[in-house]
Amino acid sequence: MHKTKRRHAKKSPPLRTSRKRDGRSAAGTVALLIGTRKGAFILRSDSRRRDWRVAGPHFLGHAVHHIALDPRDGRTLLCAARAGHLGPTVFRSTDRGKTWRESGKPPAFEKAPEGRTGRSVDHVFWLTPGHASEPGVWYAGTSPQGLFRSADGGVTWEGVAGFNAHPLRPAWCGDGQQAPPDGATLHSINIDPRDPRHLYVGLSSGGVFESTDGGRDWRPLNRGCAADFIPTPDPEYGHDVHCMRLHPLAPDRLYQQNHCGIYRMERPQGRWTRIGDNMPRRVGDIGFPLVLHPRDPDTLWVFPMDGSTVWPRVSPGGRPAAYISRNGGNSWRRQDRGLPAGQGWFTVKRQAMCADRGDPAGVYFGTTAGEVWGSLNEGEKWTCLLRHLPEIYSVEAAEPG
Repeated sequence: MHKTKRRHAKKSPPLRTSRKRDGRSAAGTVALLIGTRKGAFILRSDSRRRDWRVAGPHFLGHAVHHIALDPRDGRTLLCAARAGHLGPTVFRSTDRGKTWRESGKPPAFEKAPEGRTGRSVDHVFWLTPGHASEPGVWYAGTSPQGLFRSADGGVTWEGVAGFNAHPLRPAWCGDGQQAPPDGATLHSINIDPRDPRHLYVGLSSGGVFESTDGGRDWRPLNRGCAADFIPTPDPEYGHDVHCMRLHPLAPDRLYQQNHCGIYRMERPQGRWTRIGDNMPRRVGDIGFPLVLHPRDPDTLWVFPMDGSTVWPRVSPGGRPAAYISRNGGNSWRRQDRGLPAGQGWFTVKRQAMCADRGDPAGVYFGTTAGEVWGSLNEGEKWTCLLRHLPEIYSVEAAEPG
């Protein structure tokens, strides 16, 4: 376990929100990239993260599942979008969201041989910039579960054949079996900062998979993780990963929020430990998002959902709260100051919670009711930054260089 000094959170100033038609961010500011069921919005702050201005919508009417900034140049944004009548695609901006252009060749599965049933991409779900040593490289995860790579900054995409055409892929992905409510997805694409060939992905459903040769071959990485919905005890694959994160300062440590709990893995051990057992029993350890502190691998946040029999996917008891651990999940503390004390039936999706690199770190989340909440003191107090957006799919903090 990494030894860290605990620092008391600083008192945060009041937050103000205003609307702006278009607002490019200057260095030192934070932008929240918000994907919704009906378009994309960008919420930008001043240098103190006190005043916030919203720009958008971009792609009004498109389902926007994810938006990500390329940290290697601080300017390029990719947006995973799906128009109801035109299908899935990726848009690209090289001026921080002022203008956009569609990819010339979006992610798409190989055409099936004549006489066979093929797969088609329903939507692009997840975007991850490549390794720092590979400028222009991006990865995308899709529904159904597929992995794609771009070597030209998102202009054109090719399937990662080592995964998409792997002979065990149909078994790993549960082809022909019942999919999750929003569709089966490949997500949580993590790259080892020490080695661009070392990749991790999460599948819902399917589990965690690892490649050490740049995606040419893959193996399951699910030992110790529960899969209560599978009759086989301790199955090799078939798990339902909701969100998985690797910390760049401790790349041998992985965390995941799973349909069956919260887990941590020390990679040399190769086995997941259920740190969610340390959550309050009345709350449980089921949810979607998981967020890591930018400078402390021992600090993480989750946002629990009601995981009871019918799996309602809302805050337990209508009392929303984040939970923070500062010791790698060995203990947890509730953070609900500023959130509704009752009748707050929040649902926060797996991509809809994030942290910035401020000191103290800002933490943000979006709800399916179209609200964006933020805390400037690492979750100690929450303020609603924006209301009345469409259903929120994703929130990412972007800090241009």
